[in-house]
Amino acid sequence: MRNAWFARISALPPRKLLKTANSIMMMNILDRWKRRDVSPSRLPDDVRVYAVGDVHGCKKEMVRLLEAVERHIAGYGGSTHLVFLGDMVDRGPDSSGVLEHVLTADLPADQVTFLMGNHEEIMLDCYAGKSEQFSTWLRFGGLETMASYGVSREEIFSKDFDLTHAMRRAVPPEHIAFLQSFQDTLCMGDYLFVHAGIRPGTKLEDQSPRDLRWITREFLTDKTEHGFTVVHGHTITSKVTTRSNRIGVDTGCYKSGILSALILEGDTTSVLAAGQ
Repeated sequence: MRNAWFARISALPPRKLLKTANSIMMMNILDRWKRRDVSPSRLPDDVRVYAVGDVHGCKKEMVRLLEAVERHIAGYGGSTHLVFLGDMVDRGPDSSGVLEHVLTADLPADQVTFLMGNHEEIMLDCYAGKSEQFSTWLRFGGLETMASYGVSREEIFSKDFDLTHAMRRAVPPEHIAFLQSFQDTLCMGDYLFVHAGIRPGTKLEDQSPRDLRWITREFLTDKTEHGFTVVHGHTITSKVTTRSNRIGVDTGCYKSGILSALILEGDTTSVLAAGQ
């Protein structure tokens, strides 16, 4: 079969043969480009990272995912690092339970890092009394968070309700101190971990906290190489999404019921998920 195909190609006129060869070469280039849709980055040897997408108050799914991580780690002899990519709070049913669990439980990794998301940022703004943020936070998940701390909608919508006062009464100070300790980025090997993304064309040291926590379109549509692969949450996709310069891990647990973790080891990637 192959010899017959080669004979037919060889019998073509020179001009048509050149055109056919160019077409085959272009198909090979496109095929290789499609295969580049896999991260080329790597971690140091004997290091494994589990990067958890946006939890958003989904304690049940988070606990199940952490149990899966613990089983996956069993027998591994290297160093393990658990990275939460931000937005632990809001939208889902049990933000207070999520924070209490990660504060008090024995988490299944040698090191744990929590990154600051836009929802942590705005919750802390409200706690600090920045009243211009009150309505925004309550519309985009704050109502559910306050309910998880025992503050009802009736109270919130009552006359003369003071959100900051209610937060300082209901939210344990250790939860606030914990949120305030979150960092904006983490670099490991050839990977940058961040909540939302980065501003393309801007040096890492010059990135603004707002972009790191809020950016969407400008980052998501950019195809240039950054010098590292960005692992991020913030933007919901139906499954963990790999591009040549980034990997998105937010599978929208509060809507889909699925919480995902990206596993990085050497130059390989895989996924753990818990939920429906």
